[in-house]
Parts: sequence; structure tokens; C-alpha cells
Amino acid sequence: MPPKGEKYYFVASLAKGLRVLELLAANGDMSASRMAGHLDTSRAASHRFLTTLRDLGYVEKTEEGQFRLTFKVVELGMKKLDGFKIRHSVHPFLQEMALACGETVNFGHWDGTAIVHLDKINSTEVLRLDVGLGALAPAYCTGLGKAVLAFLPSHELEDYLESVEWVAMSPKTITTPEKLKTEIQKIRKRGYAIDNEELSLGLRCVGAPIFDHQGRSTYAMSVSGPTQRMTKKKINTIQAKLLPLCSRISRMIGAPEK
Repeated sequence: MPPKGEKYYFVASLAKGLRVLELLAANGDMSASRMAGHLDTSRAASHRFLTTLRDLGYVEKTEEGQFRLTFKVVELGMKKLDGFKIRHSVHPFLQEMALACGETVNFGHWDGTAIVHLDKINSTEVLRLDVGLGALAPAYCTGLGKAVLAFLPSHELEDYLESVEWVAMSPKTITTPEKLKTEIQKIRKRGYAIDNEELSLGLRCVGAPIFDHQGRSTYAMSVSGPTQRMTKKKINTIQAKLLPLCSRISRMIGAPEK
């Protein structure tokens, strides 16, 4: 019988093996002893997990005797990203937006709980936010996320608001359903979202939704940059370009005419 609270099909050893990968991704090189402390298990058991993953090619041992991830993990993630064929179709639009505004342009997918960064074009400026492809970002405090949330069906939005873990990423983060609903009403009226230092102090972001063939706000595009460059005037200039660009992408992927 499985431990109380766990489903009958739950494979504890598999879950612990995946936890090893997560810990290595979060902490970098780790010894078997340090890993054991995180897993709440013995050093011998920790070493077996690490060496099994090494034999499978997901982990390698350093000259110092520690363990680290290999690029096989990256390869898995990139294969997943490549499965989003839309990335290749949308990339020229990102380039167009990047040339027009000179800031970092992001393309994200709503996975039902958070935003997955599928593609981006970095600003040529030294000061910029650099988010990795495949990275997850909270929806309630990002331009991409709020642009999607504002156009979800009411029941899906309510489900999200009830289940999300509200974390203050900065002093300006919205952390209550009531305040986010008020913000969403503004986004619906103007058609775009603004992250005003809500994810990170010193960063502003403008995002707009992209609708799929079912008319769902499944994707979004955003432009982000430091507050000293992302002035009110520049935000107005960006949104004037961003909204029609996102409409063009929506039509390209078969969104119904409104």
C-alpha cells in the first residue's frame, strides 16, 4: 500500500530522482552528502541516485568529486520547446518589434498555471532583463501573464485566482485577487498589460495577448526594459506597435474574427 496521502500509482523513487535533477539545477555542483541533506536520506542512498543518473547521462562527476547536470537535460528542454512550432512562425514578428523599439521582446505561452517563455530577442543595451527560454514566470505580476489572464474565460480566471500562491516579488507586486481583478478590468479596456516593477524593481514591461484558433488568449508578446528607458511616452509608442502586431499573429494562427 502507498503511504497515506499518496496515490496508488505514485513511484517514490522516481519522484526522488527527479528531485535530484531539480536540486542540481537550482544549486549547481553538489556532493552526495549535501544532496542527502536536501533529500532527507542517507549519503549512500543519495549516491545511488546520483550515480544512476550519471550512468543515464543526465549527471556527470566533476574533478572535485561533486555532481552536476549535463547538457542532456538541456536537450530535453529544447526538444519540448521545438514542439511549439509556432515559435518559428512568430520569430520574425519578434524581430520586427525588436527593431521598432530597441528593447527585449518576449514570447510566452500560458500553460494553465504560469507563463512559459518560448522565445525572445534580447535588447542590444547592456542593462536588460535576461530570462532563459523555457523559464516559468508567474502570471499575476508579469506583462505576458496579465495580458493572458485578462482575456481568459471567467471560470478559468476564478480557478486561477483561487489556486495561485501569491508571492510579493517586489514591493509593487499585486498580491490579492481583488486588486488583480481591478487591474484586469483596465487591461481589457485598453487591450494591453503593464508590469510596473511588479516582477522586479527597476523593470517595466508591456504585454499584449495573442489569440489561438479557438479565440483563446493562449500566447502573449511583451516588451521589457529598465524604468529609465521605459517611460510613459515610450510605453505609449510601444503599445501602438505591439497591439496590431499581436493581432496580425492571431490572424496568422487562425483566431476568429472579432
